[in-house]
Amino acid sequence: MTTPRIYVPRISDDVDHVALGNDNLNYIKNVLRLKPGDPVTVFDGRQFEYETIIDHFSSDSAILTITEKKEIRHSEIRITLAQSIPKAGKMEFIIQKATELGITTIIPVLSRRSIPKFPGNKMTAKVSRWRKIAVEASRQCGRAVIPDIRDIVSFDDMVRLPGDNDCRIIFWEEETTRDFKTMLHNDTVKNRKDFFIVVGPEGGFTREEVESARANGFASVTLGTYILRTETVALAVLSILQYERGMFGASAKGEHSDA
Repeated sequence: MTTPRIYVPRISDDVDHVALGNDNLNYIKNVLRLKPGDPVTVFDGRQFEYETIIDHFSSDSAILTITEKKEIRHSEIRITLAQSIPKAGKMEFIIQKATELGITTIIPVLSRRSIPKFPGNKMTAKVSRWRKIAVEASRQCGRAVIPDIRDIVSFDDMVRLPGDNDCRIIFWEEETTRDFKTMLHNDTVKNRKDFFIVVGPEGGFTREEVESARANGFASVTLGTYILRTETVALAVLSILQYERGMFGASAKGEHSDA
């Protein structure tokens, strides 16, 4: 059986044991039916993994003995996805799959044609759920660093967020002069490590939004002949970026180093 992975935030540097609370206790004891002596991999969401052995169970916790601490080195490429919030459960799907594909940061955006509208209390609950999905997807796919799921922002606020080193790209189906493939192999882009990509909702971006993005340093780019669904665009772009930067090669797997 594959060694189970458990997320435990804020593990102190100098400890030799980890205590799991009620939720994780129920998962490893009653769902996985593990017992003292069984191995468990713990990750802290900040790039460290801990190989542990279950020492014992108490009524409200599981005590794990740390046998090895490892720092996981991931790809140097950093990708921020500013995703216009789609309808139904598509945002959850995008967050899950983007996490698997190595996303660094996801910024949920309310653009002009976004269908979902959230009052303040529901907005907080949505973001909280999306963060839990990112944690679970990280646990499942073997990531040591959990992507940063930001609070929901407006389109106008979003276009002012990129850093100075970000390669800024907004995908627009009406763009006719610049395609993604050619742009990635441009001399000014091919060695870039920081990308800030913007994907629209089901109805796409308005021309005014694209002009606003361009005024803030974004290049508008097409993905080619076909009009893709919003959830397909994000995953296609991430896959292409990671392929170009070597994520899918045998040597791209996160390297372990004793910490």
